[in-house]
Amino acid sequence: MTADTHLPDVLEYARELIRRPSTTPDDAGCQVWLAERLKPLGFSIEAVNHGQVTNLWARRGTAAPLLCFAGHTDVVPTGPLDQWQSDPFQPDVRHGLLYGRGAADMKGSIAAFLAATEAFVAAHPDHAGSIAFLITSDEEGPAVDGTVRVVERLRDRGEAMDYCIVGEPSCARVFGDTLKNGRRGSLHGRLRVKGIQGHIAYPHLSRNPIHTAAPALAELANTVWDEGNEFFPPTTWQISNIHGGTGATNVIPGHLDVVFNFRFSTASTQDSLQARVHEILDRHGLDYDLEWELGAKPFLTGRGRLVEVISQAVQDVTSVTPELSTTGGTSDGRFIADICSEVVEFGPLNHSIHKIDEHVGVDELRALTRVYLGTLEGLLHV
Repeated sequence: MTADTHLPDVLEYARELIRRPSTTPDDAGCQVWLAERLKPLGFSIEAVNHGQVTNLWARRGTAAPLLCFAGHTDVVPTGPLDQWQSDPFQPDVRHGLLYGRGAADMKGSIAAFLAATEAFVAAHPDHAGSIAFLITSDEEGPAVDGTVRVVERLRDRGEAMDYCIVGEPSCARVFGDTLKNGRRGSLHGRLRVKGIQGHIAYPHLSRNPIHTAAPALAELANTVWDEGNEFFPPTTWQISNIHGGTGATNVIPGHLDVVFNFRFSTASTQDSLQARVHEILDRHGLDYDLEWELGAKPFLTGRGRLVEVISQAVQDVTSVTPELSTTGGTSDGRFIADICSEVVEFGPLNHSIHKIDEHVGVDELRALTRVYLGTLEGLLHV
């Protein structure tokens, strides 16, 4: 593997990105800067912008296999500026740590993508396969005009990926300890159980929706939806909000509103979960309306070539064996999995993301660059 002395300056690349105040959905010029670095390497550059969202698709080569680096230039708001030790958009290195909004989530990873790619292309200008960058400014926001739009365009023209690395901050305790090989799906439900409003002293003239719904809600809470699998815990159902009544002490409410969520594994499907919920509600004889919203589909990458190669690269760089994990919320990997059979997430430690004084270790950035470079070499240097 290429020695550190021959690697591009990933720290300076991270600084360049952090200096651009790219709060969602404003890219603030990050992708223009990145494209200017990629063009001399032989990348074709394509903007796939929608509304206020900036998206970049850059590709070097036309042959298979295609390895894509995916990430986002947008960052969450800074929060109170007076609580930061330094300006969040003026990168500052203190005690071996780079501070700034996006340092860990995920401008540091994009900087490492670029540094690794430059080193790899310099060493192997005629490498096998292709390299791509899929970068959005809409990951921290609604995520409706970002990566999903690029994936739609690629799908429409039959352009698929073989491997994708999403640079989300994946590590929990020490750098290299966690490799995300999937994420759970998220399915929201908005349930309204209908009753008959009336005076609380005359319950025979009313129908209390809280009373009628309670047994069904208890059954939903105690249902075993699936047993999970090797990579996923069992699917869970949780109420996040519940409301009934006018606030008066002498009025039976006319309806009960319940908002709930499934975090579901690949052992279940959206259709199977919805069907079972309706069966329970119907069996309890409820008069109800139920609206569904799929927040994210689950995805899973098994122990294939990508997991093998990047895991070995992590071990080579850190002497740590990464644990495969599907924990956490959602990521843009859920969109990319539609056109890519092997998707993983690997990036720096996640303990400071979205916080005041977000930071990443300088040595961590350099190690991350070596991991990405080792993965490029393992997959495309043949």
